[in-house]
Amino acid sequence: MTDLPTLTVTDGPARIAHVRLNRPDKLNSLTLGVLDELVAITRRIRADRTIRAVVISGEGRAFSAGLDFASAMAKPPALVASFLPRPWRGTNQFQEACWGFRRLPVPVIAAVHGHCFGGGLQLAMAADWRITTADAQWSILEAKWGLIPDMSGMQTLKQQLPADLLKRLTMTGEVFDGTAAVDHGLASEVSEDPVADAEALAELVATRSPDSVAYAKKLVDETWTRGPRATFWLERARQFRLLVAKNTQVAQKAAAKKVTPAFRGRSVR
Repeated sequence: MTDLPTLTVTDGPARIAHVRLNRPDKLNSLTLGVLDELVAITRRIRADRTIRAVVISGEGRAFSAGLDFASAMAKPPALVASFLPRPWRGTNQFQEACWGFRRLPVPVIAAVHGHCFGGGLQLAMAADWRITTADAQWSILEAKWGLIPDMSGMQTLKQQLPADLLKRLTMTGEVFDGTAAVDHGLASEVSEDPVADAEALAELVATRSPDSVAYAKKLVDETWTRGPRATFWLERARQFRLLVAKNTQVAQKAAAKKVTPAFRGRSVR
């Protein structure tokens, strides 16, 4: 049995990709091999234009307890190679394992239970939404090891947290539950069954035009720190593309007739 993450895609009109961390005996801690496979999975998802949403979850008792330091440190050459950035994408392998999900043109939902520590928290933050159990344990745990978040976490965390709270959680590594994660703004909502609720949200999004969904995600991400003029220009540019897209016509006709739209996969990016 492999301990690498698995990718399965549901059949039917709403094709949802399920990415499952698969080291339950190790609380889904992240090895270099796991990180490599996460990068490969994001590429496979991106290449499949029929996929409408992604759900990330963890097998067993945890979402992810973070980086498996013992495993990573046991392979110094591979560790150094993973740490070096790839100039063509601006990330190293640690960062791309998380940021690759942000690059996807479909929504990503993390279903969190049990431990969500360190690199596992950074993977969850790469999702567009995070649904958590109330008793899940969250922590920016790098402080325990004398480190800082370096798997794209500082980029995603600063979009969700005020600076003072981000500094506190990054400096202390304190552990808090899922309810507090929602209160802080790290998690989106509390659920008794995060995977089921993540799937329901994914299926709802799949009833919308894949083009408008892709551009909604892209527009939020690319304008998050930009001023009004740049935002207005990008609004116009994205909207113009959508106005002439085939899927927009499908959505409008389906809405007028109150029927289920039959989209054609993503036709614009």
